[in-house]
Amino acid sequence: MRGLSSESASAPGAADLSAIIITRNEQARIADCLASLSFCGEIILVDSASTDATPDLARAAGAQVHHTADWPGFGAQKNRALSLATRPWVLSIDADERVTPGLRDEILAVVRAQKPGADAWDMPRRSSYCGQYMAHSGWYPDRVTRLFRRGSARFSDDVVHERLLTDGRPGHLRHDLLHDTADDFSTVLQKLDRYSTAGAERMYAQGRRASPGTAVAHGLWAFLRTYLLQRGFLDGRMGFALAVSNAEGTYYRYLKLWLLQRRAGAARP
Repeated sequence: MRGLSSESASAPGAADLSAIIITRNEQARIADCLASLSFCGEIILVDSASTDATPDLARAAGAQVHHTADWPGFGAQKNRALSLATRPWVLSIDADERVTPGLRDEILAVVRAQKPGADAWDMPRRSSYCGQYMAHSGWYPDRVTRLFRRGSARFSDDVVHERLLTDGRPGHLRHDLLHDTADDFSTVLQKLDRYSTAGAERMYAQGRRASPGTAVAHGLWAFLRTYLLQRGFLDGRMGFALAVSNAEGTYYRYLKLWLLQRRAGAARP
């Protein structure tokens, strides 16, 4: 495949592995992500109307780029990418994630094994918050199932926080998947707003209800859980900042749920 390094063609097991990614305006991250996938025999990228150089950078790295005009949500979009994969094994990765060398070697060992032991495998994900990789705070090891035999799994239809639905229990890999989730606080705030809106809409559709009081209570509990129970204090000052962010996001989610209720009530005759 044009653009993939010789490592992709020579590594045992690489030809049996497809990587799938979904993107929208990820030019700042996509090059590093794709470079970490150079060992894969096939890279499928489904782009949702990017207005930056994401598709061009992906093609230059050897990815097969497919475009969609609509946005059905994360789960449905990842299923679209999955439907385009052709190799026996699939590795799902986000544009802000990178495969470490140790994880790469583990993945290839699974793919080339005659009896890999499981049809799906999870891995620890180490996420950064404003430039610091967190070791506690509920953010690590944060195991995510991303490697699976094609045909044995699919993604849930959730608009956000989609899950990989597998036929059996996954095996466990040891090395980290790196996740550069928020380089600065402006990005943190944008994600808090976007995810809290989607979460409130999902809860409302499920029939859940809230009030300003429950919003405050859930936010306070989110802070205590992150900072104390999940030992966020061991992540230093950034652990405190993350606990506050988690509290804010939870508070916003429940407050937005309450506002959805008020709007629906006002619209009734």
